[in-house]
Amino acid sequence: MKPVLLQSLRDYNRETFMKDVMAGIIVGIVALPLAIAFGIASGVTPEQGIITAIVAGLIISVLGGSRVQIGGPTGAFIVIIAGIIQQYGMQGLMVATLLAGAFLILLGVFRLGTIIKYIPYPIVVGFTSGIALTIFTTQVKDLLGLTISGPLPADFLGRWAAYARHFTAIDPWSAIVGVGSVVLIACWPFILKVKYVGGHLSALNKIPGSLVAIILMTVGVLILKANGLAESVDTIGDRFRINAALPAPEVPALSWQVIRGLFGPAVTIAVLGAIESLLSATVADGVIGDRHDSNQELIAQGVANLVSPIFGGIPATGAIARTMTNINNGGRTPVSGIIHAFVLLLIFLILMPYAQYIPMACLAGVLVIVAYNMSGWRTFRQLLKNPKSDISVLLITFFLTVIFDLTVAIEVGLMLACLLCMRRMAETTQVSVLTDEIDPATEVDFEATNLEHFRIPDGCEVYEINGPFFFGIANRFEEIMGRMGGRPRVRIIRMRKVPFVDSTGMHNLENLVQMSRQQGIHVILSGVNPKVHEVLMRNDFGRIVGEENILPHINLALQRAQEVLEKKL
Repeated sequence: MKPVLLQSLRDYNRETFMKDVMAGIIVGIVALPLAIAFGIASGVTPEQGIITAIVAGLIISVLGGSRVQIGGPTGAFIVIIAGIIQQYGMQGLMVATLLAGAFLILLGVFRLGTIIKYIPYPIVVGFTSGIALTIFTTQVKDLLGLTISGPLPADFLGRWAAYARHFTAIDPWSAIVGVGSVVLIACWPFILKVKYVGGHLSALNKIPGSLVAIILMTVGVLILKANGLAESVDTIGDRFRINAALPAPEVPALSWQVIRGLFGPAVTIAVLGAIESLLSATVADGVIGDRHDSNQELIAQGVANLVSPIFGGIPATGAIARTMTNINNGGRTPVSGIIHAFVLLLIFLILMPYAQYIPMACLAGVLVIVAYNMSGWRTFRQLLKNPKSDISVLLITFFLTVIFDLTVAIEVGLMLACLLCMRRMAETTQVSVLTDEIDPATEVDFEATNLEHFRIPDGCEVYEINGPFFFGIANRFEEIMGRMGGRPRVRIIRMRKVPFVDSTGMHNLENLVQMSRQQGIHVILSGVNPKVHEVLMRNDFGRIVGEENILPHINLALQRAQEVLEKKL
């Protein structure tokens, strides 16, 4: 446990503190509407979204491995949380979040943080884009104020079919608020650039467009309702009872049956949280010129997800948008993240009762912008120009996320990526046959004193394996030998470019030696590196082929072959 906070405080000064305070206040304001929106979209109450940002945000900053990471609820979790609540209820979500927290801590303790970074990029883009489309789909009803009786279908296609059937039931006032919020948030950066006599609006650039939209739309709807208009616009208070008090800690009842049923969703939350948090930390490193501790970051994420559900929170992870807001406003230590959590706490305790007046259509507009920013459509379009294997992984992950769910998408996507990786490794391993002579000028495993050309003696075949000798290539080696035809008296297998041998490669090699012995063929291994040699000896291969037939250089192997041939004459 080496939190970056301890290191950051060694050279801490008043100037850095003032920058962290300013950044923390701004990030807290930015996080407020997002926490409310993510909470409601996930199927929980708005205060649960804010509590998550407070509790998880505080823990991630105190224990994290990044100087500037801001944690809290994110859009990536909306789909998976809603699915868990629908199937298992709030108790099920608490258990899944606790399990995910434990998994994240184990990933960090066993120093597996770097492995998460090797998840193929097409998988990350595929399920992120799929989540973005799913979030947008879930917000259409509130965005346009559609009047739909009964619960909406949970699946993607079913929802759009329901929207199509009820498209004429749009509430004009809700649509104006929702679409107007989207336009205002999207245009806010351009509005700030407008100049006027005596100055310009850039002084307001610290205020996020989402907060501006919520304030303006809430005030506007209140004025309209006071004049007998816009009565059909639903607000948070129409659907939720606001409670501006921290809940008492609660630990859910755990049983093996419950844990077993929620194991899959918990793994999905853990993997998604690990990917998003480390991706956010990596992006932040590039901006501030720092290097985060990925394992410590995973431990912090795990602790945050262990504590958050106990106080009624939902899963949390590092948030790229809020982290970048922190950096852009001067935050350079975890203190800014801590202040952001306390700012949210003050807002929660003092201003939360006023959240009941926020229009649902406005929150839907905020999430539409979040979904657009998540979609990464430019990156998606660029990946479609990549090799077909990458395109396949991208599209399969994307469509599985949209049509089925994120758990299936991640499982199938990772399986496909592993299969494609093994295929590519097999394609990089080449097996060639040398039948004439060997030029030392092109070799690396000749002895320096022996520079003449070496002719391969009659009755000897030399096979060279270039690449890993694992289960994906072992059978191909046997096929190539079968196509050669004939029956040499000596078979040399050059392994100078074989970095490792797996169990299947060992098994096939043993079978080759035994089969060759039955056919009267003598097998010699050449250029075996120390690591491969150790594996061979550990598997008692020296006894099978004879230690005198495992040689470090091709010239020694050819000399050994000549000796064997002379004995057989």
